[in-house]
Amino acid sequence: MPNFALAFFFFFLRFPKTRGGPTRAWRDGKGRRAAGGRFTDLSPRPGAPPTASLRRPITLRRVISARPPGPSPSRTTCTVLTVKASRSPVPGSGESRRCEPRTMSAPGVLSFTQQGWEQVLAKVKRALVYLDAACAESLHWGCGASRLLEAVGGPACHLREFEPAAVGGGAEQPKAVFVLSCLLKGRTVETLREIIGRSRFQYCVVVTAVSHAAHLTANHVPAAAAAELEGQPVFEQLEEKLCEWMGNMNYTAEVLHVPLWLAPVAPHLALTPAFASLFPLLPRDVHLLNRARPDKRRLGSLSEVDAAALPPELLLQIRCLVSGLSSLCEHLGVREECFAVGSLSRIIAADLASYAPAKNRRKTAAGRASVVFVDRTLDLTGAAGHHGDNLVEKIISVLPQLPGHTNDVMVNMVELTALQNEEKNQSMIAPGCLAQSNDTAAKALWEALLSTKHKEAVMEVRRHLVEAASRENLPIKMSMGRVTPGQLMSYIQLFKNNLKAIVNHCGLLQLGLATVQTLKHPQTAKWDNFLAFERLLLQSIGESTMSVVLNQLLPMIKPLNQRTKDDYSPEELLILLIYVYSVSGEFTVDKDLGEADEKVKEALARVFCEESELSPLLQKITVSACPIARSNKFVPRFSEGIALGLLPFQGVLN
Repeated sequence: MPNFALAFFFFFLRFPKTRGGPTRAWRDGKGRRAAGGRFTDLSPRPGAPPTASLRRPITLRRVISARPPGPSPSRTTCTVLTVKASRSPVPGSGESRRCEPRTMSAPGVLSFTQQGWEQVLAKVKRALVYLDAACAESLHWGCGASRLLEAVGGPACHLREFEPAAVGGGAEQPKAVFVLSCLLKGRTVETLREIIGRSRFQYCVVVTAVSHAAHLTANHVPAAAAAELEGQPVFEQLEEKLCEWMGNMNYTAEVLHVPLWLAPVAPHLALTPAFASLFPLLPRDVHLLNRARPDKRRLGSLSEVDAAALPPELLLQIRCLVSGLSSLCEHLGVREECFAVGSLSRIIAADLASYAPAKNRRKTAAGRASVVFVDRTLDLTGAAGHHGDNLVEKIISVLPQLPGHTNDVMVNMVELTALQNEEKNQSMIAPGCLAQSNDTAAKALWEALLSTKHKEAVMEVRRHLVEAASRENLPIKMSMGRVTPGQLMSYIQLFKNNLKAIVNHCGLLQLGLATVQTLKHPQTAKWDNFLAFERLLLQSIGESTMSVVLNQLLPMIKPLNQRTKDDYSPEELLILLIYVYSVSGEFTVDKDLGEADEKVKEALARVFCEESELSPLLQKITVSACPIARSNKFVPRFSEGIALGLLPFQGVLN
């Protein structure tokens, strides 16, 4: 599954005064009303029945329903995930707006990202370009690396990863462009200095996805003082430093802000790779926050946490996200109204509503948009469950992750070569991927795969392959009936050894191979097993106690020497546990549950201990281990943040 720790959705419509939660006009530190947007908290209130229990997770449909009662229009009043501004004919009107589905000809997430990259491409001619991982992913989905290489020009590849060990430029490479997703502060500035110091640059351009306003916040400049500043002093100071590091104050240095923080996966769906680590607060985080501020009022629950209680690093990360959202709203020409479900979402929505640099934008915006923020932890069943009948979900779940990316996979392309499909040959051929930003036919297929069910998606892949083979006059043999992986592979192999045909349909072939490899993957065969267990679990929870459910799961937890290919691996067991605790809702802890809970923990600990090699996921979860010789009480020590998100046991930290 993609990394959706926190989701936000744009709805372009007019909400009348909402009764789904308190609407707050945010005030500044002196109690004055802040000139900002509006923010509505839709989170459940403490002591009140939850809006949506874990058994009935909060969904987008339920959030949308939080509008005043009244007759519903004959058509839907908003288009989900359609980032397209609808202009209100009567500014200030309180009437609701009907939003029709739009194409991407007008401003949207794709044009927003591409417009940003056009500014970068104008700077990179014959330059050595350094990118960090998040910006590389934005480029990957937005316009493709080939577009950047064309803009750079020259026979050699001048793209390099931004890291301390990156190779510098020689005398024949006097120009460098750094494209970064992070603040120009701390380790990032040190890395810049190290790369420039071992190079012979005479012209440096640094592009940051973080606005100058966020840099002022990072440098502890008060909001009142920031409003009176002229120019961009933080960027100007760095420009002087760049010239100093290049060794001549007469050399040229530029520092500019371009909001390259989105990776547009589809016209109406974008991801935020730079914020992949931004995770919602957990109940035990309240204790950590209280411990970090002993002289302040103690927080009782997550509902009491506000921005002032957060550590500076997290607060700064939120401000960077808010800065990017404000830039997107400016591109769309809208004035936003924020809604939040969850503790972290509430803080982000409040910060966006009171974001001072957006004051003038809101005054001149011709349209309005409602932005809904949702904490991922309020709906873990959506991420852990296998009830989704979507091919893309399965592709992302089973194929290996593309290195350096958070939401793309590696596709084995050996089948299109003369090499044998053996493991030693797979590393010789560059892998394919899902992002096909410059291939119209492949983009059309990708968007169809995102929005159709599994069966229809596989048939769509076959149709595109057949049409491509027909255009290339390849000897295709049609067969009716059910689409099989072997049938799809026979169509793909028609392109083998035909370089022209492969080049013409490379993107389509990558998606076709991704489909075949997913359908053949052993993990896909387990998908129905997961689904059957989840359905049985839903029945058991309605009829049995939580201890009975855990005892049903216990026989499935097997160490390495007892597992067969049909048994669950440690990672799969964690997914099942997440699902169990997510759909169970609130339950009473009794003696039977305590015993069952301990048995499951001990069985899991034994499985982790006997693994010959821990996967990257388990390495992140298990920080250290303290086995007691010949004892069943081996208990791994878990990193607090990740363990609480994955294993919601009572007292898991021992």
